[in-house]
Amino acid sequence: MRHTALEETVHEDLSFVIGGALTLLGLIIGFSFSMAVSRYDQRKDYEEAEANAIGTEFVRADLLPADDAAKVRALLKGYLDQRISHYDARTAEQLQQIEAQTARLQSQLWAAVLPPASAQPTPLKALVVSGMNDVLNSQGYTQAAWRNRIPHAAWALLISISIFCNLLVGYSAYGRSGFLFLILPIVLSISLFLIADIDSTRRGIIRVHPENLESLAASLRSQ
Repeated sequence: MRHTALEETVHEDLSFVIGGALTLLGLIIGFSFSMAVSRYDQRKDYEEAEANAIGTEFVRADLLPADDAAKVRALLKGYLDQRISHYDARTAEQLQQIEAQTARLQSQLWAAVLPPASAQPTPLKALVVSGMNDVLNSQGYTQAAWRNRIPHAAWALLISISIFCNLLVGYSAYGRSGFLFLILPIVLSISLFLIADIDSTRRGIIRVHPENLESLAASLRSQ
């Protein structure tokens, strides 16, 4: 009788521990999912802002002399192609080449607007310089957003607690239906895969597609 009462007490304590651990795990998964989604939205917002900056500067090039305006527009078209390629790159080698070419084009773009603006410093020329500054800054903001991901320490904590919860559930399900033992690992695997996929910038299924940049490129080609 005392042995039965002891088993019931241990079972109640185990249920309490499992409930608390699963609650903590659910909170951490919710926070991690929120972090991944917010970073994904941030990458989308900066892609839109970058397209707007390039399109605005392409229009402001009309404020420069004809030769300088043609040069700036040609450079902006090439720069736009590189920015689209940045979103489509998958390997480190491709990304390194794109970043190097982007850096060269940025230097050429700045060099293209600075001499005419310095020769005749007017408020209209200042708009061109300011617009080019926005183009260059938007690429930096985009780069920072792509590097802003869920910290490794958060992943380590999430995986550790997931394993601990699976062990607890497996221990409590010993001698019972094996289906109960499989539910939590399957649900956790799907949840963690979704979070990792959203947080991944290049290898995931859910990625930021440069729709605004491609739309701008198509519009500029039509002109």
